[in-house]
Amino acid sequence: MTTVTELHAGFADKVLSAQSTFRSVMDAMTRPGSVQRVTAAAGTPAGMMRGAAAIALTLFDHDTPIWLDAAMSATPDVAKWLNFHASAPVVAVSSIASFALVGDAKNLPALDRFAFGSNEYPDRSTTLILQVESLTQGPTFEMRGPGIDGTTLLQATLQPRDLFQRLTINEALFPRGIDVVLVHDDLIVAIPRTTRLVASGA
Repeated sequence: MTTVTELHAGFADKVLSAQSTFRSVMDAMTRPGSVQRVTAAAGTPAGMMRGAAAIALTLFDHDTPIWLDAAMSATPDVAKWLNFHASAPVVAVSSIASFALVGDAKNLPALDRFAFGSNEYPDRSTTLILQVESLTQGPTFEMRGPGIDGTTLLQATLQPRDLFQRLTINEALFPRGIDVVLVHDDLIVAIPRTTRLVASGA
């Protein structure tokens, strides 16, 4: 059985890798729909993709409560790994989480189970990190919004299939809302709360 002592691997170079990953996440957020590559962690728990692990190593700390879906919670190694590397507390209540790690995106809970932030503190919302099947193949999604020159196309295999429809809740909530980071292996794509779906197709 895997023990926490076998989960010590993280970034090979903690400072430089965290800086590089942070830049990639910021580039993804400022250029919604663009595919960015993050610095992969040297070792990750079973069920956690390298991109999700890199984000955790970069953005999580003792002040960022984390919620794990059933897939991420299936093995205790994920929670142990997060605690060891980031001292990030894992919480059972999704509405108080700063980040939600979702390994089985097709069973993503209703978005109103997460924090939307407040008008005074819109940043106190939950950022969803969804592991997906592909960020380079699959249906094409046309998006618009701040950071996008006109429209942009994302070709990806996403779950849940109605993700963009669910995210229309952001229009009524703004400046509150949910930000999403899609992850496949060491690739990421951000869908900030200001991004809107124009059209989708095969």
